[in-house]
Amino acid sequence: MNISKHEQRVLHALAQGGAIHYDRLSNGKIHAVRCFNRDGHVLTDCSLATFDRLKKRRLIRSTRGQPYRITHLGLRSVNAQLDNR
Repeated sequence: MNISKHEQRVLHALAQGGAIHYDRLSNGKIHAVRCFNRDGHVLTDCSLATFDRLKKRRLIRSTRGQPYRITHLGLRSVNAQLDNR
């Protein structure tokens, strides 16, 4: 599966325990997303277009109105990266 650099960064943050929080309009459509890593810092690579691509490919999922998290397919799709801590 071809995954862009920005999508890889978002998936890597989610695989380490992050989440994508979203805001909805009154008609129910998502209009703003913010990706947080496990430390609570905001990842700027996560845009609405990146979010839509990850959701369409079923790499992220929300259950019962909770923030979006990575799925098992997303975990298998993410490439390993060194953690610079």
